[in-house]
Amino acid sequence: MQTTSEYVCAFCGETNSTFVDISGGMQQSYTEDCQVCCRPNVLFVYIDEDTLDVQIESDYQE
Repeated sequence: MQTTSEYVCAFCGETNSTFVDISGGMQQSYTEDCQVCCRPNVLFVYIDEDTLDVQIESDYQE
């Protein structure tokens, strides 16, 4: 099951939309390029087991 969620780019501060595959687990991390500045963000995805609400935190790619 997929859902859409938003995160703020760690580099430029712009809001980005991304698809989250809920079947991938309740905690996930992966790298995705910002749709505005094209720099790589490490996304830390947290999914609430009861409500399936998605929270995403971003950090710089090292």
